[in-house]
Amino acid sequence: MFDLEQFVADCRGALAQERSSIAIRDIVARAVSDPAALIACIGEPSRAEIRRLHHSPELTVLNVIWAPKMTIFPHDHTMWAVIGIYGGREDNVFWRRLPDNPHRVEAAGAKSLCNQDAVVLGADAIHSVTNPIAKLTGAIHVYGGDFFGAGRSEWDPESLLERPCDPQRIVQIFDEENRRFASPASR
Repeated sequence: MFDLEQFVADCRGALAQERSSIAIRDIVARAVSDPAALIACIGEPSRAEIRRLHHSPELTVLNVIWAPKMTIFPHDHTMWAVIGIYGGREDNVFWRRLPDNPHRVEAAGAKSLCNQDAVVLGADAIHSVTNPIAKLTGAIHVYGGDFFGAGRSEWDPESLLERPCDPQRIVQIFDEENRRFASPASR
């Protein structure tokens, strides 16, 4: 049975290890290996959202639910992240800064994450996310720091130019996706 308090305690304990992100990936992998137990604790996904499960200066744990066919523009975290999928699929496109224009990015690779996958993203990773399937995708995200206090960047989806991350823009996207998902025409 998944226990959120124990999960957070295990992650906090792993922060003392030299390669803490790898240790936390193993903790997240164990958690997402039993999606039913995880869902029994944190709830069945019903709408797109970013829900805080734990937040401190050293560690942030989020439950991220992607709406069907939802895409979020390129962004960074400025800290390592561990992503574990407990339902659905998440496609990541990885981006790199252009050498002659470091405020613009170009695609540099991709990785699909499926149910029960767990992966580490480095502190310098820039990625965009798409849920390519017709159902909600649930993921546990663990960040090695204060995700909400970090000075993060996002990249305009059309020009691929860097701009400061706007949390309100992200909230607006999730709200729009929920309206689209709730619409009978989208099903």
